[in-house]
Amino acid sequence: MNVLVTGGSGFVGSHLCEALLRRGDSVWCLDNFCTGEAENIAHLRTNPRFRLLRADVTSALEIPGPVHVVAHLASPASPPDYHRLPLETLSAGGRGTENALRLAQRRGSRFILASTSEVYGDPETHPQPESYWGNVNPVGPRSVYDEAKRYAEAMAMAYRRSLDVDVGIVRIFNTYGPRMRPYDGRVVSTFVREALAGSPLTIYGDGSQTRSFCYVDDLVRGITAMINHPGLSGPVNLGNPAERTVRELADLVLAITGSRSGIEYRPLPVDDPTRRRPVITRAREQLGWEPLVPVDDGLRRTTDWFIAHSSSPWRGPGTQQPSAGPRPLHPQTAEA
Repeated sequence: MNVLVTGGSGFVGSHLCEALLRRGDSVWCLDNFCTGEAENIAHLRTNPRFRLLRADVTSALEIPGPVHVVAHLASPASPPDYHRLPLETLSAGGRGTENALRLAQRRGSRFILASTSEVYGDPETHPQPESYWGNVNPVGPRSVYDEAKRYAEAMAMAYRRSLDVDVGIVRIFNTYGPRMRPYDGRVVSTFVREALAGSPLTIYGDGSQTRSFCYVDDLVRGITAMINHPGLSGPVNLGNPAERTVRELADLVLAITGSRSGIEYRPLPVDDPTRRRPVITRAREQLGWEPLVPVDDGLRRTTDWFIAHSSSPWRGPGTQQPSAGPRPLHPQTAEA
């Protein structure tokens, strides 16, 4: 198959490109590199079935030749990114999603939307099934990302109902693994960076808020399973139902890294979800999917990657500590 992956140089996008190439697909990777990293796809550039298109998904899309699948992952996806790029985030979810859908319509492609558990907001239902409509603040500090994804889902379903586009929606819960940026605002990358540097691990609130952490290889298996099920619209939750508190995660990172870092507590930001755990019954029954990598194993792999790809313990390839712009939200907020 020929697959277009928007946001293909990002954390999840680069792993998806790699997996598709591994199974024999041809891949167009589209990215404007506003948050993606060239290093993430450098090892793919010599593959004759991989092509990079430096472009913005919010501009009109045209890809030569047949396109069997459009996988739309392009969007800033962590608080430091979408607070630095609020208008771009909204445009990626709105105009960018429509451009990708129009391409899928023209080519008769399967369209996969990478949505997020953030559509559930600070949930009043726990754990979260796909039937839950969410509890989102539409004007809060997180709204540019939450509402962009909710709008993207609505647009995708409108194209399915009105124009018969073969849409599939996956809702991604907290994902971690190699190629995360040290300062991307995700809790795992932040804790690993702080632990390796010997700095205090920063916990916002009392650490009792929960998250469910899915290793990136498991997530990509779920996305490819959705690609392989034409006609299945979803939405389908993709995440690890093994729930743990942020404090438990901090203790596990300290144990795996052998760090003697302490814990530093700070005030909880506005609209931070207190609990987050997916119901994955649909994924099990409709996709035959469930996560396989235990969190401690995934954290070891992630830590090893950080160490191997850092010139110093707290800095990874192609990234710098933010020095300007809006103060990022805390790491516990980030999704995939």
